[in-house]
Amino acid sequence: MQVQKAELVISAPNRESWPESALPELVLAGRSNVGKSSFINAITGRKKLAYVGNTPGKTRLLNFFNIDDRYMFVDVPGYGFANLSKAQLIAFGEMMEDYFANRIQKKGLLMLVDARHLPSEDDLGMLEYARYYEIPVCIVATKTDKVQASKRYHMLKQIRNALNLKSDEVLIPFSAQTKEGVDEVWEQIIKIMET
Repeated sequence: MQVQKAELVISAPNRESWPESALPELVLAGRSNVGKSSFINAITGRKKLAYVGNTPGKTRLLNFFNIDDRYMFVDVPGYGFANLSKAQLIAFGEMMEDYFANRIQKKGLLMLVDARHLPSEDDLGMLEYARYYEIPVCIVATKTDKVQASKRYHMLKQIRNALNLKSDEVLIPFSAQTKEGVDEVWEQIIKIMET
């Protein structure tokens, strides 16, 4: 899909800051340093829509992105970053709980996992959130260009098994560098958002 318009609407610290919008929302989640900002930039065809930093754990707010006045992407803070205080971890949990429990525009979860590593407990927890709230899930394995071709099938199978993916939960290999998976991701986004 060719994206014509992609813009940050607001970085929201709490529910009062969430934008008033009727657009269907897709949550983009993943552990710190999984490549969420690079992913957002790659699928929207932009270089600097989402800030790509060298320091993991940069996103601390819910970032709402308007995509073609058709969808809203909600980039949530990366989880699993060791330098967060206990208070910050609690605040993150409360923010996510509040969003999933109360945001009626949410339509699905796009969860990013690093293709080089097995999913973490935090990944499993995020997946359980989506399953609990019965929203569709698509898993994107980022950084596949960094996995040897001979090891990719085995690694993707291990990720699928570790997450105990159901038959309707898709796993897509993705690389922001080579643009592998961009079309497949858009197919899933359209399916989730327009069903």
